[in-house]
Amino acid sequence: FSLSRRRWVWDEEKIQSRKIPDDVATFLTSAIFKLSPDVQNALCTLSCFGAATDEAVIDVLETDLGVNLKNALEYAVSEGFLEKVDRNYQFSHDRVQEAAYNMLGFEHRAEMHLEYGIALCLRTAKNDNDDSLLFTAVNQINRGNLSEISDSNHRSMIAS
Repeated sequence: FSLSRRRWVWDEEKIQSRKIPDDVATFLTSAIFKLSPDVQNALCTLSCFGAATDEAVIDVLETDLGVNLKNALEYAVSEGFLEKVDRNYQFSHDRVQEAAYNMLGFEHRAEMHLEYGIALCLRTAKNDNDDSLLFTAVNQINRGNLSEISDSNHRSMIAS
């Protein structure tokens, strides 16, 4: 804004010379690729659970699968990709979640969903009094490729 002219002033040549992606998804994907691999992986992991994820799910993934997520997720919060509300991590916009999810190949997504679902289901089986993760576990298993389950114990647990 130019105070002397009392109006907005812009440099059209400078605007035209900037490379701006044609769509939001491309822009967000390129922004995510600029983050460290740990943060990228954390965003991709979180994207498998939809728009928002309870911290209890993150705790299970960190403890049972040995995946380090919280520091990377906190960094993503500080950069505006995520918001943390109470005990939930949520994507700041549905297009951010979509961009992170689309960074995963179709087959890899199915493997991740299945791995996360089994981990959550095993945790639920260990804690007889706590079914809070059960619906999330079932959703992840349903989104995974069930034909890839080779462990007969996992098959029995899922069937029951």
